[in-house]
Amino acid sequence: MSNLVGVMQGRLLAKYHGRYQAHPVGYWQQEFEVAKKIGLDCIEFILDFNDFEKNPLLSIAGVNEIKSLSKKTGVIVKTICADYFMESPLHSEILSVAEGSQLILTRLLKNATLLGVTDIVIPCVDQSSLDNQAAMNRFVDKLTPLVQIAEKSGINLSLETDLAPKKFSELLDRFNSDNVTVNYDIGNSAALGYDPVEELNAYGNKISDIHIKDRALGGGSVTLGEGNANFEFFFNKLKEHNYNGPFIMQAYRDDEGTEIFKQQLDWIKPYLA
Repeated sequence: MSNLVGVMQGRLLAKYHGRYQAHPVGYWQQEFEVAKKIGLDCIEFILDFNDFEKNPLLSIAGVNEIKSLSKKTGVIVKTICADYFMESPLHSEILSVAEGSQLILTRLLKNATLLGVTDIVIPCVDQSSLDNQAAMNRFVDKLTPLVQIAEKSGINLSLETDLAPKKFSELLDRFNSDNVTVNYDIGNSAALGYDPVEELNAYGNKISDIHIKDRALGGGSVTLGEGNANFEFFFNKLKEHNYNGPFIMQAYRDDEGTEIFKQQLDWIKPYLA
């Protein structure tokens, strides 16, 4: 496998406060050793809205602790999933919320540079969906000044949206920057009923981070291979785009995490080879 293969933070540990996806405050350090044992290259860190000031990504001491664990285990942090912006969207109609989020992203970019991060994923899905033209205009307006910082830092702002391929492509064009890229989530696209060929034709060359997941059409997360995602179809098409970013396992999880993760990693490995 030439691409990095990693895990969405928390998937190899017991659930944090019963939440499906969250930064595990107080025990996040343990995941590095588990990831090393499984043979993973990286962990995609999460920046949550809840308790964000406790997140190591936002302090120099925290960044140094991450670096130290990476050095010890060989498991690195190259990507960040900024779930913070689902609760506090950059395109919020409340100006103080949008401006507060700009400040958080500025801080995150600064510290991500110290870690050698390549991608910060900005989710515009569910409650932070870009569901109308006005929201899209606000998003472009608020993200544009940060794109310049990202360009100087060599970091991609990788957008995860639920937009149809043509609309998503039009949004990317508005930034006119190589550093505004696509986070492609295999499961979310399957749940929305999108055609991966159409998606990859529209913006395949802009994908810089891939989330591996399976979902039923219009439904929730299921074990890899049991939903509507056509992995064969997707990976064959992906070959046309010389994708060199990471594959991040964001697959179905139970309360415990590790065993179900290993089963799904074994299932997907032939596609990643």
